[in-house]
Amino acid sequence: MQWITNIFKQRKSFLWKYRKCPFLLGITWMAMLVVFWVHPLNAQKNDLERSLPPLQPHPLPLTLVEWQDPKDSGDYFDQISLSPAGYLIWSQFPVKFYLDRPTNLNDPAAASTRRFRQWVDAVMEAITEWQDFFPLVEVKDPQLADIVIERTEPPLDARFDPKTGQLEIPRARSAQTSYNFYLTQDNSPILRHRMTIKISPGLSQSSTLSASRHELGHGLGIWGHSNQETDALYFSQVRRLSPISVRDINTLKKIYQQPTRLGWKLP
Repeated sequence: MQWITNIFKQRKSFLWKYRKCPFLLGITWMAMLVVFWVHPLNAQKNDLERSLPPLQPHPLPLTLVEWQDPKDSGDYFDQISLSPAGYLIWSQFPVKFYLDRPTNLNDPAAASTRRFRQWVDAVMEAITEWQDFFPLVEVKDPQLADIVIERTEPPLDARFDPKTGQLEIPRARSAQTSYNFYLTQDNSPILRHRMTIKISPGLSQSSTLSASRHELGHGLGIWGHSNQETDALYFSQVRRLSPISVRDINTLKKIYQQPTRLGWKLP
């Protein structure tokens, strides 16, 4: 904290000299407070970056290496958000996914089991579509999965608004994707991530297909939305179900050409 002491020493004579000028004093104190806040935040950011793996690119999966768009249809890469670890890129292929499946098989004709199977069929159809462009394989143990797909209602994510003093409860969502980071248990830990996709069991089969197609795009690394409704990652639900578009794959390929901290050893 020596830097704070030095600043006070440097400003002491100025503050005393202009003690009768409130405006100048106010500006000076505000500037000092900004310095006090920004300096430790920058220091924390620098410390965090030094403790994480450096940004480096990974080899692309073969399906993306071979992908070509001769018509140059464009992409929406400029709409993609960075995570604290960089782009959300998978580096070990095929990417492993776990999918909720019905466990009560005693009465396969039961309405609840039938609806569950319809949900699974719709999600699997979306997965099969993405498999044409990206290597995916199902695993039976969620602990081994990179992407976990759950048949459950997404959380509401209510938040308290300090300005109004009220609890804001957003409109219910039909699907949601989230991620978390973890370190492998190796002697040289590697920074990795895991995706969780929650898809409502109350959707129709066509809506489940559309939501799964969209959320899987997020799960593969497209952490953003398109502004064209002909793309699967369009930001809003539309009546017309959009298939995976050329622009979706162009965006995915461009993401996988970027450097990331994920999949690399800690320094």
